[in-house]
Amino acid sequence: MNIALIAHNNKKELMVQLCIAYCGIFSAHSLCSTNTTSRLITEATGMEVQKYMSRSQGGIQQIAARISYNEIDMVLFLADPKAPEYMEDMGLIARLCDQYSIPFASNVATAEMLIMGLQRGDLAWRDIVNPKKR
Repeated sequence: MNIALIAHNNKKELMVQLCIAYCGIFSAHSLCSTNTTSRLITEATGMEVQKYMSRSQGGIQQIAARISYNEIDMVLFLADPKAPEYMEDMGLIARLCDQYSIPFASNVATAEMLIMGLQRGDLAWRDIVNPKKR
């Protein structure tokens, strides 16, 4: 599965900790993220994470485009509700995930539920919606 990992600045360390805790699950999937988040995850876990531009350079829009093309199977967005960009980022990503029926988490509690579902195979239906090209 293709998993997008996004974190506002005040949540980047939490995202890194989440990835450390669940790297055994994530390592079986393709990960993508914005620039700094990607670098921090790779440094902490050694996992390969496809890197997009930083948020300020359009990284959120790059991930949004992949969602629009149904190329993302799950989004974990650890958002900071106090961040000035919160409504803009969350509105775009949440709306697209709803439009394309993509599992979406905006906090660590929901992210862990999706990760556990991913491990159990509960999200295998995404392979029907988004078949992998061989």
